[in-house]
Amino acid sequence: MTNIAEPPAPATIVFGTDGWRARVADEFTFDNVRRCADGVARYVVERGQQARGVVVAYDRRFASEHFAAAAAEVLLAHDIPIAFAMQAVPTQMSSYEVVARGAAAGIVITASHNPWTDNGFKVKAPTGSAAGPEILAVLEAQIAANGGGGIERRPFADAEAAGLVERFDPFAGYERFVRRTLDLDALKAADLAVLVEPMWGAGAGWISRLLAGGRIRVTEIHLERNTYFGGVNPEPIRPNIDESLGILAGGGYDLGLLLDGDADRAGAADERGTFIHQLQVTGLLMYYLAEHRGWHDPVVVSVNNTSMAERLGRRYGIAVHETAVGFKYIGPKMIETGAMMGGEESGGFGFGMHLPERDGIYADLMLLDLFLREKAAGRFPASKAIEHFHEIAGPSWYRRIDVHVDRAAYPEVKRRLLVDLREKAPVELAGRAVERTIPLATNDGFKFFVADGSWLLVRTSGTEPLVRVYTEATSEATREAMLEAGERLVRGT
Repeated sequence: MTNIAEPPAPATIVFGTDGWRARVADEFTFDNVRRCADGVARYVVERGQQARGVVVAYDRRFASEHFAAAAAEVLLAHDIPIAFAMQAVPTQMSSYEVVARGAAAGIVITASHNPWTDNGFKVKAPTGSAAGPEILAVLEAQIAANGGGGIERRPFADAEAAGLVERFDPFAGYERFVRRTLDLDALKAADLAVLVEPMWGAGAGWISRLLAGGRIRVTEIHLERNTYFGGVNPEPIRPNIDESLGILAGGGYDLGLLLDGDADRAGAADERGTFIHQLQVTGLLMYYLAEHRGWHDPVVVSVNNTSMAERLGRRYGIAVHETAVGFKYIGPKMIETGAMMGGEESGGFGFGMHLPERDGIYADLMLLDLFLREKAAGRFPASKAIEHFHEIAGPSWYRRIDVHVDRAAYPEVKRRLLVDLREKAPVELAGRAVERTIPLATNDGFKFFVADGSWLLVRTSGTEPLVRVYTEATSEATREAMLEAGERLVRGT
């Protein structure tokens, strides 16, 4: 007997903390990319902004350029002119192009640091920031409505011949844009050896090119396109970047600069190959802007970012604002408060004097400038500068783990964590009294503070059967004890 399969229902597309991501050829298909593009097109048309055009860009993942062309064809069918990237570019270059052109929106085909099996669809607001919840709600509603019908599209080549497509290379304009706020010539003149790790991603070659022609010696690895990303997730954290840390530990370099797969996240390592974790980078960038640049505008951090921000805020008279997780919350808050910087736990940093969106290349150049200024002050090598920084900002022993749960059991785990903890929060963690319990504004978890200022954050995933457990502690031993307590809390043991 033959069973006749029912035609699959259209995928439910939900934009998470930064766009929609899914597995290629499963949910991430050309049809679903067209649905997303149709949502953007109708959003632009309903606001009468077709003439402003839309920027379309893509990363180095499998078939990204072809998915981008499919998205463009849908926009072109609505008579919306397109600025289309000539090659794979860092995600923030689309933000730059949206701002520089005064475009109505931007679309980027990228899954950022996700596994190589995935791809994704990001939307940029006219400000260059990630599209906020108010825009995404409209897009999701439109995408849900167009799940079953045909979506009109205009052949890319035909539209290009008609003058509706402009190919762009953002490098020259971006370099000029960076020079407004960073002295690239001073960076080029530095007597330093720097290792750059772009993780086979869209940021490959950008830092080397921006710093070319001077005294500084830049060695860049993994420049080639590799849609498998060398077998690791292209997220610049351990163990994914252990190869580059080993090269640094071998000597001959003063600093390591790291990027993720689409170059909107930054990372760093010192001359000994010691990883500078993301919360340290948040603090270091805030310290750099206040101490070395004399800027004291507000700073925005996500709820899972560092307590050092608050301590540095008190030291330098800087207002610090906290948001939910995701740059779709941080970017709009930066604009609202006139912030000079926004930072998320995962290594994404945006800057008010630059773009209200994450830019790993710009953040890495700022870190380079910081260590050059610390060197001029007699605090070098990089490890010595970091020791000095922690004397000012306090300790930060940070780590995050993902606790995977059986899919069938996950609804009950979420109920226990999100409902039971609200009614009966733990009174102690790792033998330490819990002094404060803060429910997350997004209703997906809780943050617990103990007496010495260490904290534990438990956050459920809305898309996967896992719970993320974060901690920032005052010592390495406390960090490990807090993580163990967090895992027991998740598993109910």
